[in-house]
Formats: sequence, structure tokens, C-alpha cells
Amino acid sequence: MLVVAAMSGGVDSSVAAALCAERHGPASVVGVALRLSNTPEGKERSGKTCCAPDDLYDARRAAATLGIRFYVHDARETFQREVIDDFVGAYALGRTPNPCVRCNDHVKFDWLLERARRLGAGELITGHYARVEARPDGSFALLRARDASKDQSYFLHGLSQDALRLVRFPLGELTKTEVRQLARDRKLPNADKPESMEVCFVEGQELGTFLEAHGVAKAQGEVVDVSGKVLGTHQGVHRYTVGQRRGLGLSHPLPLYVAALDPAHQRVVVGTEAEASRSEFVAEDARWTHAAPRDGDACEVQIRHRGKPLAARVEREGTRVQVKLATPAPGVAPGQSAVFYRGDEVLGGARIV
Repeated sequence: MLVVAAMSGGVDSSVAAALCAERHGPASVVGVALRLSNTPEGKERSGKTCCAPDDLYDARRAAATLGIRFYVHDARETFQREVIDDFVGAYALGRTPNPCVRCNDHVKFDWLLERARRLGAGELITGHYARVEARPDGSFALLRARDASKDQSYFLHGLSQDALRLVRFPLGELTKTEVRQLARDRKLPNADKPESMEVCFVEGQELGTFLEAHGVAKAQGEVVDVSGKVLGTHQGVHRYTVGQRRGLGLSHPLPLYVAALDPAHQRVVVGTEAEASRSEFVAEDARWTHAAPRDGDACEVQIRHRGKPLAARVEREGTRVQVKLATPAPGVAPGQSAVFYRGDEVLGGARIV
């Protein structure tokens, strides 16, 4: 069986490809990388990003060690349009985008799945920490990884049944420590490479500076409390996100959070945790991994990648979802993904409005 292995240059995707090559034989595996970054080759980097030229070099070395074929697809134009431009535009409108979700949905998996099908591949392998489980009825469930500290299922909620029939995640049952050891045992050249921790195209820059360099206008405005009282000033709403607590530069007897952003009037609204919390919200462009939940169904919703799952009930209207939380929560940020779970299973997700 022909297998396509997505390789980013990191240790995770390299180990996934190694396990695949051992299972099917090196001749059956095709390693594929996507070039997404315009970072010049040889430029010093922090080592905490992915998808730059140096990462492609690491992926090529890992593929050579494994004895598998390796190819690079230039996706920079698509990445610029679908991810970077969207990211900049969202912040300018007071939203908090999720570039990794958008990259998976509109850049990586779109191309990888299409290419795997054109090649007649039986599987598409990636290094994500998640699991796919076949059900008795022939459908597939997307599940959290066994290692909760590394789980990446939040970023994968856009995968459909057609995708889940083809995609496999060999690391879903492993811990990061085990993956590192597997890499060392196989003498992979990136066994001890640092993890990707930053937004790849912002790497090494302060977020506000990056946004302003990409066309978001500098603007001074007021920081106000929920009653409208002016508490201070700021240098642009694009430098804030709903739910933010640190870096507000305000003196107050209680901790303050960003409760809302008003880009039209350049106002940052802050409040106490209770004032910044919401008990319900709307999310749009919902996508479901299998059957959508019925109105009133109980589930858990996660509003950040590292956020705590929150008990909720949902009501659907087309691709819009009304989410009612059992307990009010801060940090419900427009632009972020709300991902719905039932236990370990990913039901789907939508974008908070």
C-alpha cells in the first residue's frame, strides 16, 4: 500500500513517518513537505517554529535516514492568502484568529488529501497527537490523544468523514518522551530538535509590531471599564485579545480582564472576571466530524487550545451554533475556535463571533 507521510521537519512527523516505513516498508512511503514560509534560507531562527527552509532541510535529512522518497510543495502563496492575510485582517477587526486551525483546514489538509488521493494512497500519515477510531457502522471518530498534555485534536476539528477515512495519527497513543526516544533509537537527525511553540510567521517579533508592519494602523485609544469609565490609554486594539489579563498596565483592587474590543472607537473594555465572563455565545461556520449534535444536546466546549473543557448545551441553526455554558467563563474571544467534545471524541467546531 502506498502511504503519504506529511513531514514538517520536526521530530513528531519524522517519527510518524519512521513508524509508517517500518510497517509498510520504505519503498511504500512518500514523504511530503509544504513550504509555507518566506523566511530566507540560512537566516538565524529561534528553533521554535515550523515550515521554514531550515525545517524542510531537517525533513529531507530525516527522509534520507529512513530511506523514503521525499518531495516539497511550494504553498507560500496559498499560505499568505489563507493564513497570514486572514490573521492580520482579523486582529484589525478586534478578533483573535487561530492560524493553526486555518492552516490545517485551508492549506495543509486540503492539499495533502487531494495529493494522496491522486496518488492512490491508502493512508495519509501526520505527526499530530490525536487518534482516529473506526466504528462498527463504518464511520470514523476523531479522538483526543492519550497524552492529554500533547493533545492536538482541537486543531483538527475540521476533518470530515472523507478525510478521517484516509488520515492516520501514529503518535496518538504515545507521549512526547516516548516519541523522542523512538527518534533517538532510529538515529533521526532531528531527535532533539526543540518543539514548535510560536506562530511560525510571527517568530521573533512582538505581535503588535508584526501587525503594524503588515498594514494594521497604529492608533491610540481609551481603556474603559464596563460602565464606560476611562482607566487608561492604549496603542491599538490589535495589541489585545478578549480574556487577556497580563500586560494591561492598570492598577485595580481586583484582577482585570479584557472583556471586549471596540475597534470602531479604539476602545478596550476591561472588567473583573465575573464582568468579563459569558454564559452563552454564538459560533459560525460549524463543521462536524460526523453527525451534528441535536438541539439541546449536552457536550463540552473548548474555547482555547489549552483551555479547560466547559460543560455546555448547543442549539443549531444552519452552520451557526448557539452555545450555552453551564457556568460562565472568561476568554470567549471572537475569532477563536469553539471545539465541541463528548468525552474524548471531537464532534466538530465553529468560529466564535
